Amino acid sequence: MSSYGRFLGVDVGSKRVGLARTDLLKTAANPIGTFTPKESIQEIERQIKTEGPVCGIVVGWPLTPEGESTNATSLVIDYIEVLEKKFKDIKIYKMDERFSSRQALNIMVKSGVPKMKRRQKGRVDKAAAALILQQFLEANPEL
Repeated sequence: MSSYGRFLGVDVGSKRVGLARTDLLKTAANPIGTFTPKESIQEIERQIKTEGPVCGIVVGWPLTPEGESTNATSLVIDYIEVLEKKFKDIKIYKMDERFSSRQALNIMVKSGVPKMKRRQKGRVDKAAAALILQQFLEANPEL
């Protein structure tokens, strides 16, 4: 039986970072919100202090469709370094995020989210963070 606690999911962008978290039994991922990169670190810290325990942080790893690094990969590497320095006791996981924003948008369309709401800045980012986190849970049921 896996331990009781949450995973946090992160979709890193240069202007916005989408955050999500699991329930304490790690069965489902839900969006938290969208933040500036600096605010996102503060929100992760708040989640750890008030919504914990947190078992790990799952960061979307940007790759091209062919599996190569992208221009966003170095941004994510820098973000992970900040997480590792600040939250030394929490394991950081990387999860392939290819097509996560497109999938999140498709899910919103199928769910009937109106076009104007889908265009709101950050809405796709937090949905992508939840999608990345949900895919991580499904790929790692032993955690």
